[in-house]
Amino acid sequence: MKRDIHPDYHPVVIRDASTGHEFLTRSTATSADQVEWADGVVYPRITLDVTRDSHPFYTGVARIRDVEGRVDRFRRRYPHLGR
Repeated sequence: MKRDIHPDYHPVVIRDASTGHEFLTRSTATSADQVEWADGVVYPRITLDVTRDSHPFYTGVARIRDVEGRVDRFRRRYPHLGR
């Protein structure tokens, strides 16, 4: 790897804006907002709208689409296209 061309990769605290849950990870992003973590160290805090704690896919509230109904409707509309 070339030296001095990569951004600084450092620990940050990510905060979910909708749930308030925070977790420590590493990132190249930074913020002026800082928080003292459980280990006593002060880290930059980045607030995101959606994280794994509030995304519908990970929380299990994702809607399942009516795929079978769509296929039947397509076949009724375009019977000449075959099966």
